[in-house]
Amino acid sequence: MSPARRYLYCVWHDSMVMPAFGGKHRFTAALTSHHADGSFVAQVLRRVGVSTIRGSTSRITPGAMRELIRAAEDKHLVITPDGPRGPRRQMSMGIAFLASRTGRAVVPTAYSCMRCWRIRGSWTDLIVPKPFTKVFFLAGNPIVVPPDLETDQLRQYVDRIQVAMDRLNETAQRLAAAARS
Repeated sequence: MSPARRYLYCVWHDSMVMPAFGGKHRFTAALTSHHADGSFVAQVLRRVGVSTIRGSTSRITPGAMRELIRAAEDKHLVITPDGPRGPRRQMSMGIAFLASRTGRAVVPTAYSCMRCWRIRGSWTDLIVPKPFTKVFFLAGNPIVVPPDLETDQLRQYVDRIQVAMDRLNETAQRLAAAARS
């Protein structure tokens, strides 16, 4: 795959386990937080072949942003835009900003499963599929963010990604509910 075909994958924080174990992760890096749970996530991701960049979509340091921009040259990037502290499933500006600076399109995603465990967190649950359950992986059309937008101009793209994520999530939930019936 040529680097021109790399993307920024948008994954809700509560669903991050499913794509981590959903196939081979060649040319993939993920943004993980500096918190203790982020260290655990980083270790798991490295074991499944995903390199990690430490930072946060809500308060990213200039060094982490440079590292993300460099990584986007030849890797897919996975971002949880509602982490590390929430609010749950609410888009932060980070992924739209990164798309504007890298030229990479944002691919909205959604995941659901028929049976799962829900591990309680301080602001969201972590969804962990039970063994042998059916899992649904959905990806929307890539959303292109124009280059070098100012913060106020990014808001319309943040809103557009939010709507795409919400719609995909509704579809994923309907698929899991129908499969349970």
